[in-house]
Amino acid sequence: MSLPLEMKCIETAADGTLSVGRRPLPKPAAGEILIEVEAAGVNRPDIIQRQGLYPPPPGASDILGLEVAGTVVALADDVEGHRLGDKVCALVTGGGYAQYCTAAALLCLPWPKGYDAVQAAALPETFFTVWHNLFQRGHLLSGERFLVHGGSSGIGTTAIQIAKAFGAEVFTTAGTDEKCAACRKLGADLAINYRTEDFVSAISTATKGRGVDLILDMVGGDYLARNIKCLAPEGRHVSIAFLNGPKAEVNFLPVMLKRLTLTGSTLRPQSVANKASIAIALADNIWPLLDQGTLSPLISAQFPLEQASEAHHLMESSAHIGKIILTV
Repeated sequence: MSLPLEMKCIETAADGTLSVGRRPLPKPAAGEILIEVEAAGVNRPDIIQRQGLYPPPPGASDILGLEVAGTVVALADDVEGHRLGDKVCALVTGGGYAQYCTAAALLCLPWPKGYDAVQAAALPETFFTVWHNLFQRGHLLSGERFLVHGGSSGIGTTAIQIAKAFGAEVFTTAGTDEKCAACRKLGADLAINYRTEDFVSAISTATKGRGVDLILDMVGGDYLARNIKCLAPEGRHVSIAFLNGPKAEVNFLPVMLKRLTLTGSTLRPQSVANKASIAIALADNIWPLLDQGTLSPLISAQFPLEQASEAHHLMESSAHIGKIILTV
């Protein structure tokens, strides 16, 4: 297969401006494949990196983009299980906003049945993140009560569906009645408009004062103390982002009295081996549900690659419900 020497990509200036540029075609290193990108997901870490607050890990591309879908066009000699022409979606540490992107072969999964590139590109970042934090860190069990903040986000819409599919009672918060309605349509048992209602009181009423067993939080800041009030005995709190800031003042007496677990994670810096364990779990537990249509990503909007700035503006506005995708 003849490949070009250069590719189109989105470059980030020091002031955070995004523009179309050209780069040499990346070459797959050991254990990697080269994907001709058809679509790439837009995620909150892309915004933070563009703002200069989230540098890529050592060795990662400085090009934005943490998930892609496309066609395998080259493979390292040691790669097994993938062939030229395969349609895959991949979790990557950077480089997604481009015509070509390298990915660790262990972090590539096939497109679910009937999927196109846009749907496939909406999967890796959110599904890897949700599975890892709900089950590997949060130990969610069937029959438990689960609260996810930001229910209309890409993470939120995914978490609602997965938790519901695995037997949890699902609560969520969102900022408008329209977003709350969308969350209920996805399976949330209770969707709370946090602008008009106190979610702590709403959770207490809905659970008759017991609280929830697991909270997935992307807000941070003052939400941490309020979340602790919402947790049931032996409850778990998993932090994955902090839109309200990374610092919080916490009274640890209820943490001790209720025997709570406070934990958190970021996906991007983890080793390929750690992330590969998530990929295996997704292939075994989630991909069959995607193939059946039991689960599906909610797509809010798609933009051509050249309009990456517009895609970022939409994400920063928080007006979207679901995923934002760039098409290449």
